[in-house]
Amino acid sequence: MLSALGERAKPLAGGQTLIPILKLRMDEPSDLVDIGRLPDLRFAEEQAGWVRIGALSPHAWVAKSAVAAAVPIVRDCAGGIADAQVRSRGTIGGSVSAADPNCDWPTLLHALDAEIVCAGPAGERTLPIREFITAAYTTALAVGELVVGVRFRAPEKGSGGAYIAYKKSAAAFPVCSVGVQLTLDGGEVCRDVRIVLGGAGPTARRAEAAEAELRGKTLSDALWARAAEAAVAIAEPTGDVRGTAEYKRSLLRGLLRQAAGVAVRRCANASIEGSHVYA
Repeated sequence: MLSALGERAKPLAGGQTLIPILKLRMDEPSDLVDIGRLPDLRFAEEQAGWVRIGALSPHAWVAKSAVAAAVPIVRDCAGGIADAQVRSRGTIGGSVSAADPNCDWPTLLHALDAEIVCAGPAGERTLPIREFITAAYTTALAVGELVVGVRFRAPEKGSGGAYIAYKKSAAAFPVCSVGVQLTLDGGEVCRDVRIVLGGAGPTARRAEAAEAELRGKTLSDALWARAAEAAVAIAEPTGDVRGTAEYKRSLLRGLLRQAAGVAVRRCANASIEGSHVYA
């Protein structure tokens, strides 16, 4: 149907991202194709070292899944999106497909180096999320193509992560957000790390210079402070009614330090319930 209707047709699943876009006249599709009842696209599982989540999996359902229990950074994100109504209807596939620069899932999936599985008339293909989201509200989806799932490598032993967003209220999009995924050796030495900033530009920003500050070194407050400054240096937030650009940089600095503390403790198997920060 999407192929026959052409590029101005849009798929509709939970509608929690698409409907606000239509209300704001940010898009005016010719047709809506309801995909909400397609079979086999609601799942969350680990298979052969990969974590896979189906595109029609609602946020609240993902937050309560065995995958979220095993990878707490996923629960941080899925369990903190908007309010209960949005979490029960909105889907991970819809969130990723919208490519909203302030959305929770794209930032979280960048932190996990995830891949997006797409399917259409030409068959199935898999794209790294950094190639799938090409600009604000823009993806590499072809005409007639759908996101059918996301996948990422299951974190190895000694790993931990955290995702924290700052929001004016539960129903609001994050002003800024930070995802940190760590792997430690001996409990103190950083073997690997990914740091991603949301709300810091037209797409999620990976803070590679900040990662370089940490990788291979024994973690300390001073080291994290240098990493936070390196991360903030690449942020290009836009000033708006929610705050100035400098205010948002300050938020990102604080959120990174907070997420880092949770991620380090989770590397040691600490059970910590993540939570977003509200104004």
